[in-house]
Amino acid sequence: MKLDNHLHNHKEPLLRKPEWLKISIASTDKYAGTSETIKEAALHTICSSGRCPNQAECWSRGTATFMIGGNECTRACRFCGTPSNKCPAPLDPDEPRRVAESVRRMGLKYAVITSVDRDDLPDGGAEHWYRTVTEIRRLSPKTTIEVLIPDFQGNISALDRVLESRPDVVGHNLETVRRLTPEVRHRATYDNSLKVLRHIADAGFVAKTGIMVGLGETPEEVKELFADCLAAGVSTLTIGQYLRPSKQNIPVVEYVHPDRFRAYKETGEAMGLSHVESGPLVRSSYKADQQFEVAKQRLDLKSLTSQ
Repeated sequence: MKLDNHLHNHKEPLLRKPEWLKISIASTDKYAGTSETIKEAALHTICSSGRCPNQAECWSRGTATFMIGGNECTRACRFCGTPSNKCPAPLDPDEPRRVAESVRRMGLKYAVITSVDRDDLPDGGAEHWYRTVTEIRRLSPKTTIEVLIPDFQGNISALDRVLESRPDVVGHNLETVRRLTPEVRHRATYDNSLKVLRHIADAGFVAKTGIMVGLGETPEEVKELFADCLAAGVSTLTIGQYLRPSKQNIPVVEYVHPDRFRAYKETGEAMGLSHVESGPLVRSSYKADQQFEVAKQRLDLKSLTSQ
């Protein structure tokens, strides 16, 4: 089924969500504490903005992915539930401090930071990124920091400014296979994202990317994406099921069976990726600390065996 046909066929019945996508939303004291910390600091999280299915689990573990740069994105990607605005509010200069203070207060050993796209700013928000990461380093020097960055419209100097803050893991998501990128993403291109990932890897960082499946891609296209990632120096890849945030977003074409997710993991790692985290509820930041440890061990092992 072609994605563009599916997009415009409003009479087509919605797919019923399978058993393996049903999740527990039970709250815990840790969940309440995480929620309260985020609320008191007036921060945004991709957990809430992106309507992540793992929010209850992650917040109950005391982890969250902080979203900086505001809660409105200058792009309108068809898969995303984050509000879009061509002229969002100005950056909050105190946000980096509040994020860092929340990381310290929560005692996070592993912090994940992402942002909306800020194409309205000359540097795409790169300096704001730099200040946030360096402030976390100042207040929580032992915390491992993963950043999930936008493409900065291909502005390498902006990208380098973020890298100057020395995060431990640098992620930028391809989101989907080459063929579907024009339908799924807004402004971003498949090749530009690969260039961003290549630059990250060439600079000596752990390069990470993520994709959604269930949008109409084929296993052959996913395998081609694996090859593109390897050529770009990517070491860690996440694969998860696309879940439609609202009726205004792209419909789900297919609920991919867990067996295929396992097959994707086996194929990607057999091709040479250091670590593929693949499952229906996997997201870029889901159990990112565990993903980092696995990838690091395998990268270290590769380094030893190549000597």
